[in-house]
Amino acid sequence: MIAYDTVTEAVNGLKQRGFTLDFNLTENCLVCQEQKFNVNDFEIVEVYRFEGNTDPADEAVVYAVQSIDGIKGILVSGYGISAEGMSMEMARKLQMHRS
Repeated sequence: MIAYDTVTEAVNGLKQRGFTLDFNLTENCLVCQEQKFNVNDFEIVEVYRFEGNTDPADEAVVYAVQSIDGIKGILVSGYGISAEGMSMEMARKLQMHRS
């Protein structure tokens, strides 16, 4: 796996390697270009974790995501992922890749 120093570097590097679409997290699925992907419809291929040296708001996780039908994109999320408002399956899937 490639090492990146910033969230921007990670996003740009992943885009250069074909992860060009943006995924968004909803309570029980990921959404990309109006398509919904349930927890079993995608895999997390790579994860990059960034810690803010002075500001906790700078903390983020960048996920390289690939759907079972080959759609590749990026999900950027803060560390504050919690099960509240999100299915337990989705929270578990994202959590296990953050460690």
